[in-house]
Amino acid sequence: MTELKAQLKADLTTAMKGRDELSTATLRMLLTAVSTEEVSGSSARELTDDEVLKVIGREAKKRREAAEAFGSAGRAEQAARELAEETVLNRYLPRQLADAELATLVTEAVRESGATEARQMGQVMKLLTPKVAGRADGKRLSDEVRRQLS
Repeated sequence: MTELKAQLKADLTTAMKGRDELSTATLRMLLTAVSTEEVSGSSARELTDDEVLKVIGREAKKRREAAEAFGSAGRAEQAARELAEETVLNRYLPRQLADAELATLVTEAVRESGATEARQMGQVMKLLTPKVAGRADGKRLSDEVRRQLS
């Protein structure tokens, strides 16, 4: 079992003992998503810590999007619950890049790739994606690249 998955299980046990309903439900959902990912595909396999982080990021994004949808539908209570779940998930994700840090990385990648126009955005993204893995949302990243290339 990977270190991160073991940490999630230990935190679930702690949340259950502490009767923390929000953390318990969120961690159960997350461990289910990890297990589902492990058995998807042609054969079952153990996920690495990086793959578990991707699952956590994907689940956090789902919560963020659901909160927006509930908020725009006037369902504030459900939106608040989704945001609270996202907060629990964010505890396991790496620190997100600040806007200034992201802009600096994009500037370096644009210079390194030699891109000068928006059509060359793919080249910049190819260089940048491994550098920011898990530390910035893909939409935030592409928006910054597009802004600097236009």
